[in-house]
Amino acid sequence: MPAGVCGCCGPLRPRYKRLVDNIFPEDPKDGLSKSDMEKLTFYAVSAPEKLDRIGAYLAERLSRDVVRHRYGNVVIAMEALDQLLMACHSQSIKPFVESFLHMVAKLLESREPDLQVLGTNSFVKFANIEEDTPSYHRRYDFFVSQFSAMCHSTHEDPETRTKIRVAGIKGLQGVVRKTVNDELQAIIWEPQHMDKLIPSMLFNMQDSEDLDRAGHPSTPSGTGQDGEENPAVLAENCFRELLGRAAYGNMKNAVRPVLVHLDHHHLWDPNEFAVSCFRIIMYSIQAQHSHHVIQQVLNHLDSHNKSTPRLRAGIVQVLLETVAIAAKGSVGPTVLEVFNTLLKHLRMSVDFELGESSRRNSSSSVSSVRGKESDERIVQNAIIQTIGFFGGNLPDYQRAEVMMFIMGKVPVYGTPCHTLDTVKIGHQGTKRIQTMLLSSLIMVTSGFKSKSMSAALPAPFLDPLFSISLMEDSELRQLVLEILHNIIDRHDNRAKLRGIRIIPNVAALKIKREKISKQDVAFMKKHGQQLYRHVYLGCKEEDNNHKNFELLFTTLAILTIELANEEVVVDLIRLSIALQEMALNNEENMPMSIRCGIMALVAAYLNFLSQMIANPPFCQHVSKVIELRNMDASYLLPEHIFRDKCPLPESLDKDDRQLYFQTADMAECLAGPGYNVERLSVPYIPQVTDEDRLTRRKSFVDTISLQVDIMSNILPDKSELAEEITFETLKKAIDTTGLEEQEREKRRQVMEKFQKAPFEEIAAHCESKANMLHDRLAQIFELTIRPPPSPSGVVSISTGHTQHPSVPVYEMKFPDLCVY
Repeated sequence: MPAGVCGCCGPLRPRYKRLVDNIFPEDPKDGLSKSDMEKLTFYAVSAPEKLDRIGAYLAERLSRDVVRHRYGNVVIAMEALDQLLMACHSQSIKPFVESFLHMVAKLLESREPDLQVLGTNSFVKFANIEEDTPSYHRRYDFFVSQFSAMCHSTHEDPETRTKIRVAGIKGLQGVVRKTVNDELQAIIWEPQHMDKLIPSMLFNMQDSEDLDRAGHPSTPSGTGQDGEENPAVLAENCFRELLGRAAYGNMKNAVRPVLVHLDHHHLWDPNEFAVSCFRIIMYSIQAQHSHHVIQQVLNHLDSHNKSTPRLRAGIVQVLLETVAIAAKGSVGPTVLEVFNTLLKHLRMSVDFELGESSRRNSSSSVSSVRGKESDERIVQNAIIQTIGFFGGNLPDYQRAEVMMFIMGKVPVYGTPCHTLDTVKIGHQGTKRIQTMLLSSLIMVTSGFKSKSMSAALPAPFLDPLFSISLMEDSELRQLVLEILHNIIDRHDNRAKLRGIRIIPNVAALKIKREKISKQDVAFMKKHGQQLYRHVYLGCKEEDNNHKNFELLFTTLAILTIELANEEVVVDLIRLSIALQEMALNNEENMPMSIRCGIMALVAAYLNFLSQMIANPPFCQHVSKVIELRNMDASYLLPEHIFRDKCPLPESLDKDDRQLYFQTADMAECLAGPGYNVERLSVPYIPQVTDEDRLTRRKSFVDTISLQVDIMSNILPDKSELAEEITFETLKKAIDTTGLEEQEREKRRQVMEKFQKAPFEEIAAHCESKANMLHDRLAQIFELTIRPPPSPSGVVSISTGHTQHPSVPVYEMKFPDLCVY
């Protein structure tokens, strides 16, 4: 028989081909023949070595049907493939999978949306199958590209467009599930694939109308059929799943495409979508990877240091949301790096603002420049909120380090150790940075509870803080006092003390307090005089307003509650009497409003103190003075002096002793065990320390005035030279009785002071004399000894001192021993 006859006979064809052909009915509308499909499945399970041939033949038929547009047979072929995949789990399934993926790729390449959806559904079913052995050679590059393209579908029909996008997202989700758990498929985390996966998901999430729900971590993104067919919900679920499977080494490749997408689509201003994206990221990744995301955002902020203010503000606000979540868990080694980067951008924002302000006079469009300035303020406020929120959520031991770090960045006049150059930014820029950094310190210290004041207020933190409190700016002094309140008030009593007033019944406030510890007693012995001194000097500033006096009253009250023992109470009374004497004597030529404000502050505080120590005679004395003031001098009480248009007296009468608190009367009231009444007779005098030198702004005029003082002390006065020598002048020169009495009185006062004054005050007094001597010598040396010439050859003025013209290196004359 001729061989050609055998080739034409159907029964002589391979059995697997006959079984495959039988599953296709004559009319495709009839669907897959179930009985024939069961035969094919049984054959494939019984002879798994034939699976690859079955797959190849099915692929051949499917390709031919796609080209001939026989879509009914295409559907039947894919259904058969799906059933074979679900039924067969053997080693021979690997070649069959290759044929299956080839057929899925054919469907995805077609222009028909139905075929694309059909291929995607088959791929999703395949992705849910757990294979026993890994695949060493299989790659999904084509599927990532094709599914990403489907996610960006722009089909004219909205329903069809949604269907294609949903299919694309499901396909990407299948790729993620199939690859992320396979160590051999780590290639999916490479940038070329992440740059397609992530933007495709974000593009569909961006179309969501409910961004708040999309960004909220606790609410489900969608349920039921509506959620399954919503591209935004599916994209978010896929995004969460991808990030949840990301390891530490893959975080950079996963976060970078998000930042690039937000840049390309200008989604930083407004930044609602950016905030929602990073909320999803922070709640989806593992907690130990949070600091990596923060680092990515910080680097992105650095790359946009010259962008528009609103764009930078949007990035900072996203960083705020990021650290707000990360601060509750592990933030890794980036704590100080976050603050360092934010402070750097704060400085840059101030520079930009001052630059725009300097160009405002020469610019024709004033409104646009003011708009840029207000935008920079938005950036600065966002940075401050981020610093404060992040610091406020840290544990106390880390918060103390952050407080020291920020305090080290605050520019203080005369301290070159600080990193910010106060000469380059000028007085206005320095004040602006001081204000913002202190505002951030207020947020960081809010809720800070320390068992020991010495740990909460160490000298490296306290000294620069007090130096700022001596600035001639009421706003800065207010910020310093608020920082002190946050740190010292460990029992949250400030709200009860709000507002300077005469409190009729302090017991009704239910103030919380504990017995002062030994550590706090030691702190007050070391730093008490420093605290009293700054309260004293802060009261006499001429730009004090109602808020300043309120904060000063709260400061004294909190010191009484938290740190006052019997010795501290006596010191606080001495301080109050010294404030009263300062207002009465008026040696500083203070305005009458400030003098009356000081008197009102003293009255309010002594009223509070007398009730806190529960001394009835003391309370009666204070109440008596307050009642007399109510009748005859209401301007000396806080309820009246701080009202608008309060009538002020022309002068304060010292002789009317009943209106003022008397030291002798209070000493008599406190006589008894516990209080050293003798110390009340020693007047409180604040001593001059190094802080005055730090806060005094030196200038060229100060140097000239110092020269004039020195020359005036050296040269004799002409009037003294021209004075005639008469009998009366000789008699006065010989008579020394009056001088002896003055010397004796002066010696007695010194003896009494050293006998009764506290040791801390005596030590401060001696130290201040030495510091004043050193300061005077340093100023004289600055005038007499010029610095060596530098090769810059530039004339400049820094920190108030004139730099003389320098000599170039090639014109310097060196000694012979220095030349070789």
